[in-house]
Amino acid sequence: MPSLKDIRSRIGSVRNIAQITRAMEMVAASRMKRAQDSILAARPYADELEDALRRVAAAEGLTEEVNPLLARRPVRRVAMIVITTDRGLAGSLNANATRSILRWVTERASRTDGELRVEIEAITVGRKGRDALRRAGVPIAAHFAQLGDRPSFADVTPIARLVTQDFLAEKYDEIDIAYSTFVSTLAQRPQITRLLPVERPEMGEEHQRTNDEYLFEPSPEAVLSRLLPHYVAIGIYRAVLENNASEQSARMIAMRNSTENANELIDDLTLVYNKTRQATITREMIEIASGAEALG
Repeated sequence: MPSLKDIRSRIGSVRNIAQITRAMEMVAASRMKRAQDSILAARPYADELEDALRRVAAAEGLTEEVNPLLARRPVRRVAMIVITTDRGLAGSLNANATRSILRWVTERASRTDGELRVEIEAITVGRKGRDALRRAGVPIAAHFAQLGDRPSFADVTPIARLVTQDFLAEKYDEIDIAYSTFVSTLAQRPQITRLLPVERPEMGEEHQRTNDEYLFEPSPEAVLSRLLPHYVAIGIYRAVLENNASEQSARMIAMRNSTENANELIDDLTLVYNKTRQATITREMIEIASGAEALG
Protein backbone atom coordinates (compact mmCIF):
# COMPACT_ATOMS: atom_id res chain seq x y z
CA MET A 1 0.00 0.00 0.00
CA PRO A 2 1.48 3.41 -0.93
CA SER A 3 2.50 5.70 1.89
CA LEU A 4 0.83 9.04 2.62
CA LYS A 5 3.94 10.80 1.33
CA ASP A 6 3.77 8.95 -1.99
CA ILE A 7 0.08 9.75 -2.43
CA ARG A 8 0.65 13.44 -1.60
CA SER A 9 3.47 13.54 -4.12
CA ARG A 10 1.32 12.01 -6.82
CA ILE A 11 -1.56 14.40 -6.10
CA GLY A 12 0.86 17.31 -6.47
CA SER A 13 2.18 15.96 -9.77
CA VAL A 14 -1.30 15.45 -11.22
CA ARG A 15 -2.36 18.91 -10.02
CA ASN A 16 0.63 20.44 -11.85
CA ILE A 17 -0.31 18.53 -15.02
CA ALA A 18 -3.90 19.79 -14.72
CA GLN A 19 -2.65 23.38 -14.49
CA ILE A 20 -0.55 22.88 -17.64
CA THR A 21 -3.37 21.29 -19.65
CA ARG A 22 -5.77 23.99 -18.49
CA ALA A 23 -3.39 26.69 -19.73
CA MET A 24 -2.93 24.83 -23.03
CA GLU A 25 -6.71 24.55 -23.35
CA MET A 26 -7.09 28.31 -22.99
CA VAL A 27 -4.37 28.99 -25.58
CA ALA A 28 -5.92 26.47 -27.98
CA ALA A 29 -9.37 28.00 -27.47
CA SER A 30 -8.04 31.41 -28.49
CA ARG A 31 -6.32 29.97 -31.57
CA MET A 32 -9.38 27.86 -32.37
CA LYS A 33 -11.65 30.92 -32.57
CA ARG A 34 -9.22 32.67 -34.90
CA ALA A 35 -8.78 29.57 -37.08
CA GLN A 36 -12.53 28.95 -37.30
CA ASP A 37 -13.15 32.57 -38.28
CA SER A 38 -10.52 32.24 -41.03
CA ILE A 39 -12.02 29.15 -42.66
CA LEU A 40 -15.59 30.43 -42.34
CA ALA A 41 -14.49 33.62 -44.10
CA ALA A 42 -12.55 31.73 -46.81
CA ARG A 43 -15.32 29.31 -47.77
CA PRO A 44 -17.60 31.91 -49.44
CA TYR A 45 -14.67 33.21 -51.51
CA ALA A 46 -13.76 29.70 -52.67
CA ASP A 47 -17.41 29.02 -53.52
CA GLU A 48 -17.67 32.25 -55.53
CA LEU A 49 -14.45 31.39 -57.36
CA GLU A 50 -15.92 28.02 -58.32
CA ASP A 51 -19.07 29.82 -59.46
CA ALA A 52 -16.98 32.10 -61.67
CA LEU A 53 -15.26 29.03 -63.11
CA ARG A 54 -18.67 27.58 -63.96
CA ARG A 55 -19.60 30.70 -65.88
CA VAL A 56 -16.37 30.71 -67.87
CA ALA A 57 -16.84 27.00 -68.49
CA ALA A 58 -20.23 27.63 -70.04
CA ALA A 59 -18.79 30.33 -72.29
CA GLU A 60 -15.66 28.50 -73.40
CA GLY A 61 -16.01 24.80 -72.65
CA LEU A 62 -13.43 23.20 -70.40
CA THR A 63 -11.24 21.11 -72.69
CA GLU A 64 -7.56 20.26 -72.85
CA GLU A 65 -7.17 22.54 -75.85
CA VAL A 66 -8.32 25.54 -73.83
CA ASN A 67 -5.93 25.05 -70.90
CA PRO A 68 -3.40 22.30 -70.05
CA LEU A 69 -4.52 22.27 -66.39
CA LEU A 70 -7.64 20.51 -67.67
CA ALA A 71 -5.66 17.81 -69.48
CA ARG A 72 -6.81 14.28 -68.77
CA ARG A 73 -4.33 11.57 -69.62
CA PRO A 74 -3.74 7.95 -68.60
CA VAL A 75 -2.85 7.98 -64.91
CA ARG A 76 0.60 6.55 -64.35
CA ARG A 77 1.95 8.75 -61.54
CA VAL A 78 -0.07 10.42 -58.80
CA ALA A 79 1.03 13.02 -56.25
CA MET A 80 -0.93 13.49 -53.06
CA ILE A 81 -0.62 16.69 -51.03
CA VAL A 82 -0.92 15.47 -47.44
CA ILE A 83 -1.81 18.19 -44.93
CA THR A 84 -1.38 17.32 -41.26
CA THR A 85 -0.04 19.12 -38.19
CA ASP A 86 3.52 19.84 -37.10
CA ARG A 87 2.67 19.28 -33.43
CA GLY A 88 0.86 16.60 -31.49
CA LEU A 89 -1.56 16.80 -28.55
CA ALA A 90 -4.48 17.04 -30.99
CA GLY A 91 -6.35 13.92 -29.98
CA SER A 92 -6.92 11.41 -32.77
CA LEU A 93 -6.87 14.02 -35.55
CA ASN A 94 -3.59 12.98 -37.16
CA ALA A 95 -4.15 9.27 -36.54
CA ASN A 96 -7.53 9.38 -38.29
CA ALA A 97 -6.10 11.39 -41.18
CA THR A 98 -3.09 9.15 -41.78
CA ARG A 99 -5.21 6.01 -41.47
CA SER A 100 -7.55 7.34 -44.16
CA ILE A 101 -4.62 8.39 -46.36
CA LEU A 102 -2.80 5.06 -46.11
CA ARG A 103 -6.01 3.18 -46.91
CA TRP A 104 -6.51 5.41 -49.97
CA VAL A 105 -2.89 4.92 -51.07
CA THR A 106 -3.22 1.14 -50.77
CA GLU A 107 -6.44 1.06 -52.77
CA ARG A 108 -5.20 3.53 -55.40
CA ALA A 109 -1.85 1.82 -55.90
CA SER A 110 -3.57 -1.53 -56.42
CA ARG A 111 -5.55 -0.18 -59.37
CA THR A 112 -4.31 0.18 -62.92
CA ASP A 113 -5.24 2.60 -65.67
CA GLY A 114 -5.33 0.31 -68.68
CA GLU A 115 -1.98 -1.44 -68.70
CA LEU A 116 -0.31 1.18 -66.49
CA ARG A 117 0.51 0.60 -62.83
CA VAL A 118 -0.21 3.66 -60.70
CA GLU A 119 2.75 5.08 -58.75
CA ILE A 120 2.04 7.38 -55.81
CA GLU A 121 4.27 9.99 -54.17
CA ALA A 122 3.44 12.36 -51.32
CA ILE A 123 4.01 16.08 -50.95
CA THR A 124 3.66 16.58 -47.22
CA VAL A 125 2.62 19.70 -45.32
CA GLY A 126 3.17 19.06 -41.63
CA ARG A 127 5.62 16.84 -39.78
CA LYS A 128 3.11 14.29 -38.43
CA GLY A 129 1.94 13.19 -41.85
CA ARG A 130 5.47 13.09 -43.21
CA ASP A 131 6.67 10.84 -40.38
CA ALA A 132 3.68 8.49 -40.69
CA LEU A 133 4.02 8.12 -44.46
CA ARG A 134 7.77 7.65 -44.20
CA ARG A 135 7.26 4.81 -41.70
CA ALA A 136 4.72 3.26 -44.08
CA GLY A 137 7.21 3.39 -46.96
CA VAL A 138 5.37 5.99 -49.07
CA PRO A 139 7.86 8.04 -51.15
CA ILE A 140 8.08 11.71 -50.10
CA ALA A 141 8.65 13.99 -53.10
CA ALA A 142 8.70 17.27 -51.13
CA HIS A 143 8.00 18.53 -47.63
CA PHE A 144 6.68 21.85 -46.31
CA ALA A 145 6.50 22.67 -42.60
CA GLN A 146 6.11 25.46 -40.08
CA LEU A 147 3.15 27.22 -41.71
CA GLY A 148 2.26 28.39 -38.20
CA ASP A 149 -1.07 29.03 -36.52
CA ARG A 150 -1.93 31.82 -38.97
CA PRO A 151 -1.21 30.43 -42.44
CA SER A 152 -1.42 33.02 -45.19
CA PHE A 153 -2.07 32.67 -48.90
CA ALA A 154 1.60 33.50 -49.51
CA ASP A 155 2.57 30.45 -47.43
CA VAL A 156 0.84 28.05 -49.83
CA THR A 157 1.97 29.76 -53.04
CA PRO A 158 5.19 27.66 -53.29
CA ILE A 159 3.13 24.48 -52.90
CA ALA A 160 0.69 25.55 -55.62
CA ARG A 161 3.54 26.55 -57.91
CA LEU A 162 5.31 23.22 -57.40
CA VAL A 163 2.32 20.98 -58.13
CA THR A 164 1.20 23.11 -61.07
CA GLN A 165 4.64 22.97 -62.67
CA ASP A 166 4.94 19.23 -62.06
CA PHE A 167 1.52 18.60 -63.59
CA LEU A 168 2.24 20.75 -66.65
CA ALA A 169 5.60 19.00 -67.07
CA GLU A 170 3.70 15.68 -66.96
CA LYS A 171 5.73 14.51 -63.98
CA TYR A 172 2.37 13.64 -62.46
CA ASP A 173 -0.85 12.78 -64.25
CA GLU A 174 -3.05 13.52 -61.25
CA ILE A 175 -2.74 15.63 -58.09
CA ASP A 176 -4.88 14.84 -55.05
CA ILE A 177 -5.07 16.61 -51.71
CA ALA A 178 -5.77 15.14 -48.26
CA TYR A 179 -6.66 17.12 -45.14
CA SER A 180 -9.06 17.23 -42.20
CA THR A 181 -12.26 19.13 -42.90
CA PHE A 182 -13.57 21.31 -40.08
CA VAL A 183 -17.16 20.28 -39.36
CA SER A 184 -17.57 21.65 -35.84
CA THR A 185 -15.58 22.09 -32.66
CA LEU A 186 -16.33 18.48 -31.76
CA ALA A 187 -16.08 16.95 -35.24
CA GLN A 188 -13.37 16.86 -37.90
CA ARG A 189 -13.51 14.61 -40.96
CA PRO A 190 -10.64 13.29 -43.14
CA GLN A 191 -11.10 14.45 -46.72
CA ILE A 192 -9.38 13.45 -49.98
CA THR A 193 -10.22 15.29 -53.20
CA ARG A 194 -8.72 15.67 -56.65
CA LEU A 195 -6.94 18.95 -57.34
CA LEU A 196 -5.56 18.42 -60.87
CA PRO A 197 -6.66 18.04 -63.56
CA VAL A 198 -9.38 20.53 -62.69
CA GLU A 199 -12.78 18.88 -62.95
CA ARG A 200 -15.41 20.53 -65.08
CA PRO A 201 -17.91 22.14 -62.68
CA GLU A 202 -21.54 21.31 -63.35
CA MET A 203 -23.51 24.20 -64.84
CA GLY A 204 -27.01 24.49 -63.40
CA GLU A 205 -30.02 25.69 -65.37
CA GLU A 206 -30.07 29.00 -63.51
CA HIS A 207 -26.46 29.70 -64.49
CA GLN A 208 -27.21 28.70 -68.07
CA ARG A 209 -30.05 31.23 -68.26
CA THR A 210 -28.08 34.10 -66.73
CA ASN A 211 -24.68 33.43 -68.28
CA ASP A 212 -25.57 35.38 -71.43
CA GLU A 213 -25.44 38.54 -69.31
CA TYR A 214 -21.67 38.15 -68.77
CA LEU A 215 -18.92 39.41 -71.06
CA PHE A 216 -15.41 38.06 -70.53
CA GLU A 217 -12.60 40.43 -71.46
CA PRO A 218 -10.29 40.09 -73.26
CA SER A 219 -11.69 36.59 -73.92
CA PRO A 220 -13.05 33.61 -72.00
CA GLU A 221 -9.85 31.71 -72.77
CA ALA A 222 -7.67 34.49 -71.30
CA VAL A 223 -9.86 34.70 -68.20
CA LEU A 224 -9.66 30.95 -67.80
CA SER A 225 -5.86 30.94 -68.08
CA ARG A 226 -5.69 33.39 -65.16
CA LEU A 227 -8.48 31.80 -63.19
CA LEU A 228 -7.35 28.17 -63.15
CA PRO A 229 -3.93 28.63 -61.42
CA HIS A 230 -5.61 30.82 -58.81
CA TYR A 231 -8.34 28.22 -58.40
CA VAL A 232 -5.69 25.56 -57.68
CA ALA A 233 -3.90 27.80 -55.16
CA ILE A 234 -7.16 28.67 -53.41
CA GLY A 235 -8.01 24.97 -53.22
CA ILE A 236 -4.74 24.31 -51.37
CA TYR A 237 -5.16 27.38 -49.14
CA ARG A 238 -8.69 26.33 -48.21
CA ALA A 239 -7.45 22.84 -47.31
CA VAL A 240 -4.71 24.34 -45.11
CA LEU A 241 -7.25 26.56 -43.32
CA GLU A 242 -9.66 23.63 -42.89
CA ASN A 243 -6.89 21.54 -41.36
CA ASN A 244 -5.73 24.39 -39.11
CA ALA A 245 -9.24 24.92 -37.74
CA SER A 246 -9.53 21.16 -37.22
CA GLU A 247 -6.18 21.06 -35.42
CA GLN A 248 -6.95 23.90 -33.00
CA SER A 249 -10.43 22.51 -32.26
CA ALA A 250 -9.10 18.98 -31.68
CA ARG A 251 -6.31 20.29 -29.44
CA MET A 252 -8.68 22.40 -27.36
CA ILE A 253 -11.00 19.41 -26.82
CA ALA A 254 -8.05 17.11 -26.06
CA MET A 255 -6.67 19.52 -23.46
CA ARG A 256 -10.12 19.97 -21.91
CA ASN A 257 -10.54 16.21 -21.64
CA SER A 258 -7.05 15.92 -20.14
CA THR A 259 -7.85 18.57 -17.54
CA GLU A 260 -11.12 16.86 -16.61
CA ASN A 261 -9.39 13.48 -16.36
CA ALA A 262 -6.66 14.99 -14.18
CA ASN A 263 -9.24 16.54 -11.86
CA GLU A 264 -11.05 13.21 -11.58
CA LEU A 265 -7.76 11.50 -10.77
CA ILE A 266 -7.03 14.13 -8.11
CA ASP A 267 -10.44 13.40 -6.52
CA ASP A 268 -9.74 9.66 -6.57
CA LEU A 269 -6.26 10.10 -5.10
CA THR A 270 -7.60 12.45 -2.43
CA LEU A 271 -10.13 9.80 -1.44
CA VAL A 272 -7.37 7.17 -1.28
CA TYR A 273 -5.24 9.58 0.76
CA ASN A 274 -8.03 10.20 3.27
CA LYS A 275 -8.80 6.50 3.62
CA THR A 276 -5.12 5.68 4.06
CA ARG A 277 -4.71 8.46 6.62
CA GLN A 278 -7.79 7.29 8.51
CA ALA A 279 -6.52 3.71 8.51
CA THR A 280 -3.12 4.88 9.74
CA ILE A 281 -4.67 6.89 12.59
CA THR A 282 -6.94 4.00 13.54
CA ARG A 283 -4.04 1.58 13.57
CA GLU A 284 -1.94 3.91 15.73
CA MET A 285 -4.80 4.37 18.21
CA ILE A 286 -5.25 0.61 18.45
CA GLU A 287 -1.52 0.20 19.07
CA ILE A 288 -1.60 2.86 21.80
CA ALA A 289 -4.66 1.28 23.44
CA SER A 290 -3.08 -2.16 23.26
CA GLY A 291 0.13 -0.84 24.82
CA ALA A 292 -1.75 0.90 27.64
CA GLU A 293 -3.76 -2.24 28.32
CA ALA A 294 -0.59 -4.30 28.48
CA LEU A 295 0.95 -1.88 30.96
CA GLY A 296 -2.20 -1.80 33.09
